[in-house]
Amino acid sequence: MRITNRMMTNNMLYNINGNKNSLSKLEQQYATGKKIQKPSEDPIVAVRSLKLRTNLSELTQYHEKNIPDAIAWMDVTEGALKVVNSILSQVHTYCVQGANDTLDADDRNTIIKNLTEMKQQIYQEGDTNYAGRYVFTGYKTNTSLVFDETQSNEKYEITEQFSSKNIDVIKKAVNDCNLSQYDPDNPGDTDLSNKPNMVDVYRIRLSYNSLDDPQEDGKIEIRIPQFDDEGNITGYDEITDIDSMLSTEEGAYELEDGDGIRYLPDTGELLLSKDMYDELRYEDNIEVTYEKTNFVKNDLRPEHYFNCTVTDLSDEDKEPVVYTKENQEIKYEVNFDQKITINTQGYDAIQHDAGRTIDEMLSAVNDVIATEAKIAEIEEMLKDTKITAEQESKLNEMLELMNTELTLKSEVMQDTFGRALTKIEQQQDVVNVATSDLGARYVRLQLTESRLGDEKTDFTDLLSTNEDVNMVDTIIKFRAMYSIYNASLSAAAQSVQTTLLDFL
Repeated sequence: MRITNRMMTNNMLYNINGNKNSLSKLEQQYATGKKIQKPSEDPIVAVRSLKLRTNLSELTQYHEKNIPDAIAWMDVTEGALKVVNSILSQVHTYCVQGANDTLDADDRNTIIKNLTEMKQQIYQEGDTNYAGRYVFTGYKTNTSLVFDETQSNEKYEITEQFSSKNIDVIKKAVNDCNLSQYDPDNPGDTDLSNKPNMVDVYRIRLSYNSLDDPQEDGKIEIRIPQFDDEGNITGYDEITDIDSMLSTEEGAYELEDGDGIRYLPDTGELLLSKDMYDELRYEDNIEVTYEKTNFVKNDLRPEHYFNCTVTDLSDEDKEPVVYTKENQEIKYEVNFDQKITINTQGYDAIQHDAGRTIDEMLSAVNDVIATEAKIAEIEEMLKDTKITAEQESKLNEMLELMNTELTLKSEVMQDTFGRALTKIEQQQDVVNVATSDLGARYVRLQLTESRLGDEKTDFTDLLSTNEDVNMVDTIIKFRAMYSIYNASLSAAAQSVQTTLLDFL
């Protein structure tokens, strides 16, 4: 085979160019620290890098953003639940004191002040928020759990579900003796025939008081759902024998057999006659629908707890808004195909029973204080030397009745505090269960965070192994290739020195 000078020149240029390309590639690896600069150089490395970078990006999102946000939300929730539990523990202490009848007048006044503040604080904790989002309100994170001011421009039609377990049997002192009955000019006309006495009351306590009176454009309906074998509602039995009166009216708490159900809208109570109690005591589903327009600050919003319909009284053309109670779990994605619930819903932690129980204790204490004030006023009147014998006799008779009333109301107060012990303990159990559930999810989140940290490290190592060059090997190869490149240049210089003129 004949080798020409052109062939030798082309081969030399080809080899020099090849060495130069190899040197340039090693120089790029040396300068960037990466094995390839474009996918075509090594498609396998390129595809693997894309997958690893995608996975690492998702891990970073979970580990550095989603999980810290979820942990912060749960920390805020746990803090609120701990405060609520602490307040309930203090309320429990007052219940123990009241149930043991160790209270004097100063103690009662202190209890009233403290219980009032504690009730407010319990519900204010329900408005705890994280980054402007309320943590106890499910999906409605822009709506507070409680009313932040007095409201009367919306009417709520609320439907509550009860069972026979919600029927309380309480004691009530009736037939109070009042100074308004006494006429100093005609003391003999003072009617004291109704003696203070104690009655047993069967009642269902609704979640709110100060409700709309059915006699004044209000509403009260009681229905008992009927179910088929598959648990579907087939119809309702309606209780229509319901009368309405205020708790301050005479005989409000005294029901005879056949009276059915009495509705006290001012206190939010349904009173049952004994025969009606016997009829309902085994029912598992009692549905009560009523209306409430006036809400005060720190009242729990019904839409977070019950099925309800809200009518805007300021705009007759506006359609009513219907709210349906449902489970509203806020889930964060914290790993590949793994979600965790971060929120605790209000009805699972902060319930109406706590506030209603405190209200009843306050009412019982106020009744005793009011009776003591009446007694003090009678005793002051008896010190007047100008009163007649007939007036003195009638005042002494009233004083005796008021002392009896005080004894009865003190017993009611003790009974109220005793029942409150059980109610508050139940509320503490609810809060503790909510806290425990939150803690279990928190631990899972921490374990996931720890595992993601390890996975993030592993994926970073894999990505580095796939993309990054070994700098020591690259330097050695670069210097070797540099020597080869220079050698190829030297060899070419030697080979092309001879020309045709050398032979002339």
